[in-house]
Formats: sequence, C-alpha cells, structure tokens
Amino acid sequence: MESEVLYVSSMDAGVIGSRDPMVGVMGLLRPRAVVPAPLHAASPWAVRFAPFPHVKLGVVVDGRCWLTLDGHEPLLLEEGDFYLLGHPPQYTLSSSRDAVSALSAATLPPNTTGRGFRIGTEAGEDSYTCSVDFTFDAGDTSMLLDVLPRVVHVRAGDPRGALFMNLASLLVFEIESPSVGRSLVLEHLAQIILVHMLRAHAGNTDQPGGWLAALADDGIGAALRAMHEDVSRRWTLAELAEIGRMSRSAFAAAFKARVGTPPLTYLIKWRMTLARDALRNGSLSNSELAAATGYESESAFSTAFRREVGSSPRHYRHAAR
Repeated sequence: MESEVLYVSSMDAGVIGSRDPMVGVMGLLRPRAVVPAPLHAASPWAVRFAPFPHVKLGVVVDGRCWLTLDGHEPLLLEEGDFYLLGHPPQYTLSSSRDAVSALSAATLPPNTTGRGFRIGTEAGEDSYTCSVDFTFDAGDTSMLLDVLPRVVHVRAGDPRGALFMNLASLLVFEIESPSVGRSLVLEHLAQIILVHMLRAHAGNTDQPGGWLAALADDGIGAALRAMHEDVSRRWTLAELAEIGRMSRSAFAAAFKARVGTPPLTYLIKWRMTLARDALRNGSLSNSELAAATGYESESAFSTAFRREVGSSPRHYRHAAR
C-alpha cells in the first residue's frame, strides 16, 4: 500500500500557554496524518493490518464490515460508523465475522478503475472503507495513547452522526479528488476528525483517563484549562479549587478521580513534558525555560527536572540532539 499513501504536514500549534488542553497536547505531539487510499471490496474478503504504534481512524463509507482486533471481540461496523484505534495490535477488516484467510494490507491489489485498492469485482462491491493513520513526532505519545482504549466506536446513529457523515463525505471527496489544495484540506480535515473522535470518547464514557477525562467536567476542566493557559504561574491548590468552585479537599479528590493524579502533581508532569519538548526542539536557555514553566530559578527547575526525568536538563538536551 505504500505507493498509494499520501503524507501531509504536521499540525502547527502553540504548546506553552495554550488554554485548551487538547490543543496543548495535540500541538506537543505534532501529529502527522497519513491518508491511505480507500478500499473497495466484494464479499468474501478479509484484510490483515500490521500492529501500529500510534492512532488509526476509519469510516465505513458504504456497506458494512467486521473489525477483529487481537484480544477483543469482533465489532460490526456499519455504513456511517467511525472507529479509532489507539496503538492497535494486529487487526483484520473483513466481510464476515468468521473470515479465516486474510490478505496482508501490504499486498493489496490496486484499484484499476480509480484511486485506492480493490478486492473482487467492481460489480460485486459491497463494502467501501477509508482510513487515516496518525503518527506523532514527539516522544511523549503516552499523553494521548494512555488515555485511549484500544477501540473507540462512533455509530452512525450517535447524536453526532450527522456531523460525522458530513466529515466522511468531505474526506472521501478529497481523497478521491485531484483538486488543487487537496493535501492542505486533507491535513486539516484529518485533524478535525481526530479531535471529534476524542470528544466523542470523552462524552460517551464515564471513565476516560488522564486530561481527556476533564474535558467533560465543568469544574475540573476549568482548573485544567487555567493550568494550561498559565503554566508559569505558581498555582496553589486553593486557587485551583476556587476556579473549580469546590472546597480544596473536594477538588483534590475529584481531580485525582478524573485525571488520575493530584492537581499539583499533574501540573509538574505537564511542565516537565513541555520542558522535554522544548529541550528537544526549541532554543530557550535553561533559565528562560525555568521562568516559562513556573520556577524561580534555573537550579529549582533543574532539580525538579532531574527528579521527574532522571537527568539534568543540560544532559537531556545533549542526548536528544
């Protein structure tokens, strides 16, 4: 499939000082969208995909198919359904639940009548799928992958179904169109779909993890956004609890339950995540980075960094570069 893959550039987003946690995390990860060509298939068919270290998105444009992920029950995907796979192991898309023999995705035959790949005859086609792969340039992919399950499934009948169908129509049009500006549209459209899938996951489960959990919580979300917007501020638990409109004890308990760590521990981890990214990719001096991440001095910053990361900022920068 490599010859039919379209690469589009990574998202530009500010990291330090971003009010929206999703913008901050996505900007930090620098997602690179890889848009494989669409797959047209006639039953019976099955395609086996290799493990993937980042995120895959897919939509059933027409017909239906089964998604079988190692270690999970087979999932029926119907027309209009979207799926997101977080760091998936080997998986299969197929026309039936009990498909045995599967073609490797790397050896799929090209579609001779258009873009993409085809299995079987055009006259017998009963399934049409499109997918988008996301790879991340940053080393801190756990910021996203740790909060995602292996599979997020958004059905066509979901309250967001009409929105997703519009996105699917645009995605298919751009993938199959030779129009000017195609790569630019696909770059932004793929990122929009990813964000909407993350929103759907946060809104459809009681227990998403990490920063994603806070997006559906007004009080915790407000405090989280405040920390992301002004990461250099020396926040106290009392100030954050006031933003969340709770007592300190109630806020601390609710934040840990939703996000997985105490508020100030999360703040330190986020600061150090930003610091690692800046040391790998930026030009700030250690003293400038200390001020940007809320430390009174370079030595205080270095101590915190060594405690969290295991090496000094100077050694980390040298090793990363």
